[in-house]
Amino acid sequence: MLGLQKKDFALLMFVAALTAFAPFLLNPFPVDSALAQFNAGYPDLMQRFVIFGIFAVGFNILFGLTGYLSFGHAAFLGVGSYAAIWSMKLMTMNVIPAIILAVIVAGLFSLFVGWISLRRSGIYFSILTLAFAQMSFALAYSVLTPITGGETGLQPKVADPRIFDAALGDGELPAANLFGLTMKSSYELNIGGWLFTFNAGYYVAAIVMLLAFYMAIRIFRSPFGMMLRAIKTNQTRMNYTGLNPKPYTLAAFVISGMYAGLAGGLMVAMDTQVGPERMFWTASGEVVLMTILGGAGTLIGPVLGAGMIKYMENIISKINEGVLYEWFAFLPESLQDLLVTIIYPFIGKGWHLTLGIVFMLVVIFLPGGLLEGGERIRNMLSRKKKADPGKDPEHHPKPSPHVA
Repeated sequence: MLGLQKKDFALLMFVAALTAFAPFLLNPFPVDSALAQFNAGYPDLMQRFVIFGIFAVGFNILFGLTGYLSFGHAAFLGVGSYAAIWSMKLMTMNVIPAIILAVIVAGLFSLFVGWISLRRSGIYFSILTLAFAQMSFALAYSVLTPITGGETGLQPKVADPRIFDAALGDGELPAANLFGLTMKSSYELNIGGWLFTFNAGYYVAAIVMLLAFYMAIRIFRSPFGMMLRAIKTNQTRMNYTGLNPKPYTLAAFVISGMYAGLAGGLMVAMDTQVGPERMFWTASGEVVLMTILGGAGTLIGPVLGAGMIKYMENIISKINEGVLYEWFAFLPESLQDLLVTIIYPFIGKGWHLTLGIVFMLVVIFLPGGLLEGGERIRNMLSRKKKADPGKDPEHHPKPSPHVA
């Protein structure tokens, strides 16, 4: 179905189910519960999950399939964001033209960067992409201030022309929308002590993410994807066969850049504020961590890695000393102080320390990422089930043929 094998179609449906029921799955604890701190089912964070999932899936097409490690993908995220915001300022606040323009502009820019950077491989390629990203950040921050807004960034204003939109009413502010449905529109559902929020912007981003994930599956399973794997396995041997790998690597680089531009356009659709910080080198490093943490070269791994990092950034970072003392209120005061002293460096502003430890453990013990950990657990459970003598017919006693 949809041109996919049964296993891939099941994976796509699994991802679709996760995104559809995310408001329920990410709010497992009642609002008044002490554990409500760990709920992640609010619109802004759910949008980040799917948008950075797109970013990581696109990066994985380049890094996971070809082995080319780019440290400059944030440049395409930023270029896509600027293209989207100018679409909203000059044409319309409808998110579709903004997203399309973001993908096109990011694709053209990645074609230029890739054409130059792919003349080298290995660490030299990585340094070239990092240099392009930092130059892009510097230009957006200073030289191109009339276009990028510099340090203050850009956002839609009432005075912007927007040639395809009707004039705003008195006191009305421009808002990103999909044919009139604003991205901030939400519906709240109260069930017992639980509060579930269904946000229009999240579901628009989720649908786009599913389409992007579907395209990634088709790329992975296509002859083009096989050629990219061949480049990663042994590019020298491929050259000896008479095949030129450069067009394939450039195509993978451009596709990956277009995915980054798509993520940048969606970020503007959800939050119409753009600044040069999206192009800084730390944003490029973050998508590398997402991909490796989830499982480079896998389909769903980068999405899991993106979700984990964004969860830690937005949930673990909010836990402070006061929350810890509330959790340990039933303990003696001296023991409370001891536990808070031990745990506090790993939460709040220290969440990067926790992320670093998790990343180190994954790289050492799970080179295939979080997806490899899930596979090991599944294999362990299946072996245990097979080894259960109560369910194995070979362990049932058989009657002796000498017994009458």
